[in-house]
Amino acid sequence: MPELSSAAWPPAPIRTERLVLREPDARDRATFVDLLTSPEVHTYLGGPRPRDEYERVLPGTPEKRPGLFVIELDGAMIGLVELKPHGADVLGHARPDVAETEIGYLFLPRTWGLGYAAEACAAALGWFAGALPGEPVVLCTQIANDRSMRLAAKLGFTEVQRFEEWGAEQWMGVWSPVPPSG
Repeated sequence: MPELSSAAWPPAPIRTERLVLREPDARDRATFVDLLTSPEVHTYLGGPRPRDEYERVLPGTPEKRPGLFVIELDGAMIGLVELKPHGADVLGHARPDVAETEIGYLFLPRTWGLGYAAEACAAALGWFAGALPGEPVVLCTQIANDRSMRLAAKLGFTEVQRFEEWGAEQWMGVWSPVPPSG
């Protein structure tokens, strides 16, 4: 399987109808802290971590790594989308014993319900399909997370399995880009 790190990174900023997907920079630090410490954002992610902990350990410029996109609206960060390795040793796989790429996202609660997550995730998946043609992407979420379940369906993820982890039923779906014909 090709590695995400083999894709040309960073790409030029990706522009959608309303958003820009780009690499993190120093101006994003405060929003990273807000996202990582928000009780609402982490309802289905094991709960928030203490704000003072993130204030202490998060570098001045959030880490840049292949697959991590800051989502910007009108010049300000509102969330992030990350395509990252999903190791073969982690529960939930479309292909057993094979590392895959998993999509994850976090958005500020004030932006929920406005379609930004769907728009940003679709753009990130489009970039991924161009960078690593034919490679599938997995998405895992708690069954109880209705918003995430609706987003997975809207993006075209299909259920592969359900499993128990962190004391809750998890859902795992796979998205496969349609290879170009011809």
